[in-house]
Amino acid sequence: MAADYLQFPVIDPVIVSLGPIALRWYGLMYLIGFVFALILANKQADNSKGLWTRDQVSDLLFYGFLGVVLGGRVGYVLFYQFELFVADPLYLFKIWEGGMSFHGGLLGVITAIYLFARKTNKGFLAVGDFVAPLVPIGLGLGRIGNFINSELWGRQTDVPWAFVFPTDPLQVPRHPSQLYEFALEGVVLFAILYWLARKPRPLGLLSGVFLIGYGAFRMFVELFREPDAHLGFYFEFISMGQLLSLPMVLAGILVIYLGHIVEEKQKISARNKKK
Repeated sequence: MAADYLQFPVIDPVIVSLGPIALRWYGLMYLIGFVFALILANKQADNSKGLWTRDQVSDLLFYGFLGVVLGGRVGYVLFYQFELFVADPLYLFKIWEGGMSFHGGLLGVITAIYLFARKTNKGFLAVGDFVAPLVPIGLGLGRIGNFINSELWGRQTDVPWAFVFPTDPLQVPRHPSQLYEFALEGVVLFAILYWLARKPRPLGLLSGVFLIGYGAFRMFVELFREPDAHLGFYFEFISMGQLLSLPMVLAGILVIYLGHIVEEKQKISARNKKK
């Protein structure tokens, strides 16, 4: 049966190694995403008419990097490996064993945005709107890294573009769900946010659309993605990814609403000052 479907391309996850140091495709994907975010953020700062500087961009990306790494690791351990953590709390620090969670990384980035906004006296939603278009490309490239690593594959299927992944013990054709996520959470979400960012927009719209877009796309792709073996489904049909993504959609709607409230208060305050 497996021979009738696409065989996974032979790609060594390690690009080059020098002794104990190895450059992996997965890490390279995130590095490219970071460089892309830096270029785009600097371009946004240059076009902000003095609202942002390149030094602030560097500080913000440093805060964001720490948020991704720390939040991603803590989120993975608490959301996906909590039993291991309870049995061995030091597992949290065993980063060489792998394991990062997008939703944990998101919480880390939100914390970083809050701290940066306080430090620079910028509005929390305004900083969030600045960051939102920078994120999808890195997310999408990370999914390419997952595909190269032959991990986080999809459910068994008979579609003609199914792959047989070498790490799959069952060796059955599966959805390349990593590529679905690359397309939706990376390319499509970036295109939507980039288009919105090029025109005047309400406060909080970019942040809200990012949360809604990622949450909705992730819940959709989870229909094709194999759930973690040790977690399975909640209530027999909901995956952990869907469970964590639904609040994102609700939070995105709330952020857009809060942005509207803040702008209305600013308009009222401006009118009162003119009287």
